[in-house]
Amino acid sequence: MPLQITAVERITLNLPFHPVPKQWTAREVYNWSIVEVCRVLTNSDLVGYGETLPHYTWGRVSEAAANRVIGENPASLLGDDTLGAGLQMAVYDLAGKAMGVPSHALMGRKVRDYCPIAWWAIDMSAEAWVSEVKDALAEGYTAFKTKHRPWFDILEQLDALNAFVPPHFRFDSDANAFLLNAGHAIPILKEIERRYPWVAIFETPIPQGDIEGSRKIRQQVQTPIAMHFGEPPFMTAVREEVCDGFVCACGVANMLRQGTLAAEAKKPFFIQLVGTGLTTAHAMHLGVVLTMAQWPAVTCMNMYPEKLLKEPLKVEGGYIRVPEGPGLGVEVDEDALERYRMEEPYEHPKPRLLLSVKWTGGRVTHYADIWDMWREFGRGNEPVDERGVRLHVTEDDGSKEWEELFTRAQKAPVRERIDE
Repeated sequence: MPLQITAVERITLNLPFHPVPKQWTAREVYNWSIVEVCRVLTNSDLVGYGETLPHYTWGRVSEAAANRVIGENPASLLGDDTLGAGLQMAVYDLAGKAMGVPSHALMGRKVRDYCPIAWWAIDMSAEAWVSEVKDALAEGYTAFKTKHRPWFDILEQLDALNAFVPPHFRFDSDANAFLLNAGHAIPILKEIERRYPWVAIFETPIPQGDIEGSRKIRQQVQTPIAMHFGEPPFMTAVREEVCDGFVCACGVANMLRQGTLAAEAKKPFFIQLVGTGLTTAHAMHLGVVLTMAQWPAVTCMNMYPEKLLKEPLKVEGGYIRVPEGPGLGVEVDEDALERYRMEEPYEHPKPRLLLSVKWTGGRVTHYADIWDMWREFGRGNEPVDERGVRLHVTEDDGSKEWEELFTRAQKAPVRERIDE
């Protein structure tokens, strides 16, 4: 009898973060601790696994997709990005197991055995970055992908790292367009590359639709510029020479298409698929068949003490060797699935945090919501890369003063001056 899918079990987990990521992600991506695992059963003893971060993914798994695959041979579903992240991953795991080949054999011809990978961290204080980079180096990473934000002094942060990072270390800096325009971006990027030669990539310094500004930046800044694939359209990005490479974050069919286009244009890229050990294994299978997947992949696996695998993937010299067993080539820790199982609702309450951006001279702006901060800085209503700026995050201490300021900040940013 042909292999058929008989059931799709969706198991939602609440995974802990390491202490430093837990502290600094609380204001923004606290729901990344919620992981949905797809366990796909068949009419044989074969079981496929995949995972999705439902609060951050290129594609959620819908009930319709889970129902649609029942009765199907997993081989007939390969390349179907409409399945969503976790279900598609499980389909490749199943098909590979059924054929006795690793997932990458179903994606293309292998061009390498090892894939580069980066440690990921959100924007945080210089002291916290130092802690994270030391942990990254201790665990075999040689690349660090993080955020360049206008509410931290980027030069202070990089100075703190410059004291100890080895020459082979590389740092990828993602501004998420907060440098606003070429006039703001070029001076600070040139200063960074002059002072810190280990900074290897600048990602999305300004809005990606600003073609003229992006072209100016690339002409005047020697460090490679990365952009998310698709904006501006690929042919425009290549013709107008606005970037040196790309960020690819999508399903298998789209990833293979984007990787092929990048190869034709001789543009490197990094794979960005966020999750634990399962997602990282899947990303490695993609990375070994895409010739220009040469920049370190970003999976954020480092945030989680629990990787959901019986044998965690090892990072050695900044690389992970692709698993060569059938399917994903990893064994899921079923005990961990039970240990961290979560009941509905699959969402954490938003933390009550007061976000205070303080500049030298005593100027302070208080926010009650990170997205209010994003809007104000993204509109240019606050300074870009001013020296000495720092974000202070204050939890609810139960005081009347905290509650009053938080209530005011919920309505609109609160600006004040404090004597230093």
